[in-house]
Amino acid sequence: MTEKIKPIIYIVDDDEYVRRAIKRLIHSAGFKARSFASGDEFLKARPREENACMIVDIKMSGITGLELHEKLIALGSRLPVVYITAFDTEVIRAQARKNGAVGYFRKPVDDQALLDAIQWALAGGTDKKA
Repeated sequence: MTEKIKPIIYIVDDDEYVRRAIKRLIHSAGFKARSFASGDEFLKARPREENACMIVDIKMSGITGLELHEKLIALGSRLPVVYITAFDTEVIRAQARKNGAVGYFRKPVDDQALLDAIQWALAGGTDKKA
C-alpha cells in the first residue's frame, strides 16, 4: 500500500517576519512548511513538486517572485504558485495571470483566504482571477 506524501507548502519571501508568520499559519492548519529567504535559495534546495505549492512574494531582493516562477516554468515545473505582494499594480497582476498563478493577494494577507488558496492549489485548481 502506497502512503500519500504529506502536503508541503514552500514560502519564499525576503522578509523574515512574513516568512515566520505564514509558516505559523500553515503549521496551525496542519500542513508542513519550509521557508526560503530568496528565490535563489529555493532553486538550490530543489524542492519536490508532488503534493506541494509555493507562496512567493513578488518583490524581493535578487530574483523577483515573478522571475522565480518563470524560471520554474522554463524548467518544466508544474508547482502551483500563490503570489503575495505589497506592490500591487495591473502590470504585475497581468504577469501573475500569464504565469498561471493559483492565487494573488495583497499584503497584509487574509489568513483564511490564503489557506483557501493553498487548499485549491493542492487540489489541482487553477485560478484566472489573479
